[in-house]
Amino acid sequence: MIFPGLPAPLILGSASPSRAALVEAAGLDVTVDPADIDERSIRKVLNRNGDAAPADVAEVLARAKAETVSERHPGSLVIGSDQILALNDRIFEKPETMEDARQTLLALQGKTHQLHTAVALSREGKVHWAHVETAELTMRVLSPNDIGRYLAVAGDDILSSVGAYKLESIGVQLFEKIVGDYFTVLGLPLVALLNQLRREGSGTS
Repeated sequence: MIFPGLPAPLILGSASPSRAALVEAAGLDVTVDPADIDERSIRKVLNRNGDAAPADVAEVLARAKAETVSERHPGSLVIGSDQILALNDRIFEKPETMEDARQTLLALQGKTHQLHTAVALSREGKVHWAHVETAELTMRVLSPNDIGRYLAVAGDDILSSVGAYKLESIGVQLFEKIVGDYFTVLGLPLVALLNQLRREGSGTS
């Protein structure tokens, strides 16, 4: 651990390469062990009546990931995280094909959508801290030709992103305004997480 006062060992219960890159770049010594939960089924249950707030869905999924992974790592502190993209009350899934990505961008272009990003900490199968942050992103007005050109350049890599864009690469060209924390947009409320980890390490949590 580069900085003293941070708890160890730490487990990152996520398969996201961008989240792993964020925590490692921040100096955290983590082991990656993705959670094996059925996210789509959980989202369907939560949205069965259409009244689940997107931020709440993100937190439930982050908690589920942290709890699931911590059960198989006794004594370790586990980080779970999830991100939900919502346009008004519509929650988007990750695109499975480039056509899905095109449809997502057609729906988002010219509008403001929200990214609700949750993080949770769990030990011995129990979550003792969770946090949600929201960023608002306004996409430029894009023609079908604009979207087609973007997808041709971005390639299949954007299928790993729920909005069919990555802000840290060419996807930033799609936007005219972003309000919120950069790390929250990338998929992890990193500053809030680091603050909590310092409290954990000092015994003041």
